[in-house]
Amino acid sequence: MKKLFVPCVLICLICILLLTSCSERSGKPRVLVFSKTAGWHHSSIPNGVAAISKLGQDNGFLVDTTTDASWFNEDSLGKYAAVIFLQTTGDVLNNYQEADFERYIQAGGGFVGIHSAADTEYDWGWYGRLVGAYFNGHPQGTPQAMLHVVDATDNSTKHLPKYWQRVDEWYNYKKLNPDNHVLIELDETSYQGGTNGKTHPIAWYHDYDGGRAWYTGLGHTEASYTEEPFLKHLLAGIQYAMGENKKPDYGKTHTERVPDADRFTKVTLSQGVFSEPTEMAVLPNLDVLVSQRRGEFLLYKKESGEVKRVGLLNVYWKAVTPGVNTETGLLGVQADPDFAKNHFIYAYYSPVDSSVDRLSRFRLENDTINLYSEKVILEVKTDREICCHTGGSIAFGPNRTLFVSAGDNSTPFDEPNQKYNTYSFAPLDDRPGYKQYDSRRGAGNSNDLRGKILRIRMNEDGSYEIPDGNLFPKGTLKTRPEIYVMGNRNPYRITVDQKNSFLYWGEVGPDANADSIGRRGPRGYDEINQAQKAGNFGWPYFVGDN
Repeated sequence: MKKLFVPCVLICLICILLLTSCSERSGKPRVLVFSKTAGWHHSSIPNGVAAISKLGQDNGFLVDTTTDASWFNEDSLGKYAAVIFLQTTGDVLNNYQEADFERYIQAGGGFVGIHSAADTEYDWGWYGRLVGAYFNGHPQGTPQAMLHVVDATDNSTKHLPKYWQRVDEWYNYKKLNPDNHVLIELDETSYQGGTNGKTHPIAWYHDYDGGRAWYTGLGHTEASYTEEPFLKHLLAGIQYAMGENKKPDYGKTHTERVPDADRFTKVTLSQGVFSEPTEMAVLPNLDVLVSQRRGEFLLYKKESGEVKRVGLLNVYWKAVTPGVNTETGLLGVQADPDFAKNHFIYAYYSPVDSSVDRLSRFRLENDTINLYSEKVILEVKTDREICCHTGGSIAFGPNRTLFVSAGDNSTPFDEPNQKYNTYSFAPLDDRPGYKQYDSRRGAGNSNDLRGKILRIRMNEDGSYEIPDGNLFPKGTLKTRPEIYVMGNRNPYRITVDQKNSFLYWGEVGPDANADSIGRRGPRGYDEINQAQKAGNFGWPYFVGDN
């Protein structure tokens, strides 16, 4: 047995060594220093580049430097044990480069952010979580302040005194990642202008999305890059980010690479035959069913290329009141997930004889929608002879969950003959007789289906159930259990990721083009939103990034 045991051990050791050698890079570790700026350009960038290059020479790692974002591709990034964002600002990477950088980190890469790396890529939430926070202003100048080392065991802080007084530009932060392991805090009582309060982190690290991230808010001044305590702090951060100098393992990534634009070819199927189309459903045989606001269902036939009318609903699409531009009508259409078997389609429309928007199921057979097969599923009460905001999009998620959007059914324009007006901000007039100018009655009302995205689970007989996880549990007083998302102005088109059930929608925002923080609120923003779970998205009290 002993004779057999020794060879087995040797074989195991050889396998381990082979696997280890395959995952490790040969030669010295290499880092990339990236210092592109699309906003403020720090004069200390050349000092930082020179200092990091010297740290590499003295400590056994190679340093490449660039301001060229085209280096952010999979082939190039794969050479580096860590990437250092040195004083970057603004939007420095395009969507192709962002995706490849995400994949690099997910494959086990390292990241170091220095100072204004936190003043970078505000519209890329993944990056903000990688850095650990976003910049949120700073006091004027470079005042002297007291730093408190809260973790003196880390290699990047163990050489520092517990209380470290130095001069720098002191950032305030927002959207701090709760997973940050804080190394150093800033004492806001030692200077003027801090806004983070008693706990004001200024350096931290954390494992993130498969990789390693280390950040320091120090390093604004040119003198920083000649100060030995700061350079030791920075060196240890770089060494942490480099890790064991392993090759990236792209088998662990979950972000997809962005395909090149030339891989897509636009083919026009039909044109010139549509009038106010609102939504379409691609059927299993690749025919396309299109809804039009004035009540028509059109069907594009894949085999012949023909477009023909297959149904007409009598809808309320035009106001009687002069000067009122209503947005109602046939607003959305979707095919049942089992359409190939049951031939059911769903429509969200405004019936001409009732002040509601209605979700109904019909049967589509032999290229004809049987209007007599209608099964009314749900109705949203509305006010008519006013403008605007109807929503009306329909989407199925996994397990026969059906989502439908409803606008806030409120008028965003100025009220006639009034001293005070909306001026394209949120309509919030709760006086009797002015309810159309108050979005709170719908979007802000938990007992009203307007200004919402609803989620139900369809049964075969056309009835529905309330799935778990909606915003209000069934039976909650003064709520509707169908509500999944509330606080919407006009969630016009929606879609659902079939893999994870995440809901996405385009939110049509108000027209105000300048902030009025002291009086009316923030300016208008259109939004692209994601809901991973039920929630209140704020309208009419908030708009934009809230």
